[in-house]
Amino acid sequence: MNTDIALTPAGQVKLEEELRHLETVRRREVGERIKEAKEFGDISENSEYDDAKNEQAWVESRIIEVTQILARATVVDAPTRSDKVTLGNKVKLESTSGVTVYQVVGSAEADPANDKISNESPVGHAIMGRKKGDAVKVTTPSGKIIEYKILAISR
Repeated sequence: MNTDIALTPAGQVKLEEELRHLETVRRREVGERIKEAKEFGDISENSEYDDAKNEQAWVESRIIEVTQILARATVVDAPTRSDKVTLGNKVKLESTSGVTVYQVVGSAEADPANDKISNESPVGHAIMGRKKGDAVKVTTPSGKIIEYKILAISR
């Protein structure tokens, strides 16, 4: 998996902060939990120890994942002029269900619950490179077709 990952400058900073936190704070906290759990005695039937080791495995795998993302990342800043949808832009879309504003980001920083959609998602892919006033049709994973109109593009 050697493909580049697109990140906004804010996404890069967020991942760098997460990595720093995982490597300094979380590793130390988990190490302390493991040490305390060992003090309870027999680790073969110690659920505290098992939980701490599971958490340690998660922290270490997340450190590897974030490190790999940052190593393959291409930081793309939104242009100052927003006549076409590019990575980092906020896009106001209208559909039959109403008006929504999304920020188009790379897949590593996508967070649909906070209106950050990936440029690789069906909607993100459909609107990339489009202009204000364009209409796009998006086929959802369930097969439903939704038509969106681009109302505004901003930085």
